[in-house]
Amino acid sequence: MADKRPAKVRRGRPRQAEVARLAGVSQTTVSLVLGGNKQGIVLHPDTRARVLEAARELGYVPDPAARRLAAARNNLLGVFSFTATFPTAVEHSYYPFLVGVEQEAAVRGYDLVLFTGSSSGGAQAGAPGALERVRLADGCLFLGRHIPADELRRLVGHGYPAVHIGRRDELEGLAWVGADYVDASAEVVRHLAGLGHRRIVLVREDDDAPASTDRERGFREALRRGGLAGADPVVRAADPASEITPAWLRERHAEGVTAFVAEETDTGAAWRALLAAVEGAGLDVPADVSLALLGSPPADLAGRPRPTGFDIPRAELGAAAVRALTALLTEGEAESPLVACAFRPGSTTGPAPAR
Repeated sequence: MADKRPAKVRRGRPRQAEVARLAGVSQTTVSLVLGGNKQGIVLHPDTRARVLEAARELGYVPDPAARRLAAARNNLLGVFSFTATFPTAVEHSYYPFLVGVEQEAAVRGYDLVLFTGSSSGGAQAGAPGALERVRLADGCLFLGRHIPADELRRLVGHGYPAVHIGRRDELEGLAWVGADYVDASAEVVRHLAGLGHRRIVLVREDDDAPASTDRERGFREALRRGGLAGADPVVRAADPASEITPAWLRERHAEGVTAFVAEETDTGAAWRALLAAVEGAGLDVPADVSLALLGSPPADLAGRPRPTGFDIPRAELGAAAVRALTALLTEGEAESPLVACAFRPGSTTGPAPAR
């Protein structure tokens, strides 16, 4: 005789989790269907039909109190950094971003929540579900040179309002605000060309961060439009300190290179290596070679001669990111603007030496 086990008795109103089990879908899908799919996420008609049929079979009706709670906002904006340690020091390159974020949030009546998931000892941002904590806030700003694309894509795909500070075209659906590194880098090359430089080399780190690729794109476009000759105008260094040496620099200088350009990164590795190589080679700046930096120098090098290059409008980018995020919250959509960078003449460039 078959063993008969007592059936489970459900008490109270059916829950979305039960609808999800019966329909064979995730609870998120149930929430989207029963909530009217205000996020506009594409759902297969059969999936929607299964959810509605399961809800009818179980007698599911929305909890009015829960719906009011879910729709409520607490006027909190999150800020999540993908750097190893959340930047708080004034000299950190992210500090001006945070100043702009704070000022604009205050003007718009929002408080900030700082998430430190990438800090030393904290949960890794790329771990499954690591970004779900940001749902404590109405929406969240993200910043960092490298991002956990899958986790961020999942968060955005579920309709959570998010804006990245820095261009992120590769992540569909993610709003962003960014600096116009392409035009700014091209302007630096045009400045060097105007001083008579015909052989110019860009030193950059060996990765595919959008900020780096944008700088290289502007650099190459300006070379092409200026008709500037030279093989291998871009050097990608995995370890700039060991690759950009005095011997390497003297060799390139002997080949006719009269101007060297480096990109700004969190570490400033390319710029540091270039400065050390020039000094080790015994060359004078700008009499023998000209140097330019696509961005601003690290804070600990502030006492050195001010490099030719451009300044990134970090505070304005932070404020623009808050405006984009509040637009997502209030209007459901936001533009992804590029903010112009200001050219910085500096003192590290001069006329190309006669050959």
